[in-house]
Amino acid sequence: MENHQPRIACLFPGQGSQFVGMGRDWYDQTEIGRALFDRADAVLGFPLSRICFDGPEEELKKTHHAQPGLFTCSVIAFEFLKSRGVTPAVVAGHSLGEYSALYAAGVMDLATGLSLVRARGAAMSEAAEARPGAMAAVLGLDTAQIEAVCREAAGVGIVQAANFNASTQTVISGERAAVERAGELAKAAGARRVIPLPVHGAFHSPLMEPAVAKMESALAAAELADPRIPFLANVTGDFLNDAGAVRRSLAQQITHCVRWADIMSKIAAMSPDVVIEVGPGKVLSGLWRQSGSPVSCAPCGTVAEAETLINRLQ
Repeated sequence: MENHQPRIACLFPGQGSQFVGMGRDWYDQTEIGRALFDRADAVLGFPLSRICFDGPEEELKKTHHAQPGLFTCSVIAFEFLKSRGVTPAVVAGHSLGEYSALYAAGVMDLATGLSLVRARGAAMSEAAEARPGAMAAVLGLDTAQIEAVCREAAGVGIVQAANFNASTQTVISGERAAVERAGELAKAAGARRVIPLPVHGAFHSPLMEPAVAKMESALAAAELADPRIPFLANVTGDFLNDAGAVRRSLAQQITHCVRWADIMSKIAAMSPDVVIEVGPGKVLSGLWRQSGSPVSCAPCGTVAEAETLINRLQ
């Protein structure tokens, strides 16, 4: 990478990308992985590493385990890439992944990030227990069609777009009856598929409102710096430049839609040489592929994937 420093975009995955066994190879094969997992266990006061490595899956899927687990695994992958000379020109994260992206942008350290994602997971779990909801992925309709479907289904209850993931892939979220009605209307409008998601909460919808005040107080107490690397936010799909705006955006994000398709368009407009999914799974790599960019998105959730990528960049 000495001669030509490639323009690199780093994308960080959100909840749903977790799997039992994630991070074990980082712990076993790298000093960075071992040190950061040990630090995370100490900060949290419970064996996060063991839950990531051994599960059981039901435990790892719990919001208050999945969120710090994904954050820690993504931070480890990022620190490993950084130690090998990878410097991003832009960062973004999907939902929970915003915290990993903000870590990468120098906005927060590991302990601050862990305390915030722990608070977020607990607040969202409580809100979901108080007002259970549902989410579903709708494939094959555009933004205007989704918004029309949600407006019509609103007669049954609260439902809105939660994630504009790609031009024709949107997740809807809200009260179960309203989400089911929106799903029926979406099929009638020509949706290819409507896939109910295995979640117990209506994330990124007004049903999460009780979690917002809790996150506002957690964020107010957290030490955050201005982003040192360009950072694209979920709520606006645009760049945020200062810590105050980041605080507001992270609180709003809990009830607002994730504008991931807009974020991918902004990144594509920067003409990156390399796009990397930094953390477990390949969800964002798949969404990037749907964006139509000629640049592929390389997954980097394991030591082997990281080594392959680094060899390619040298």
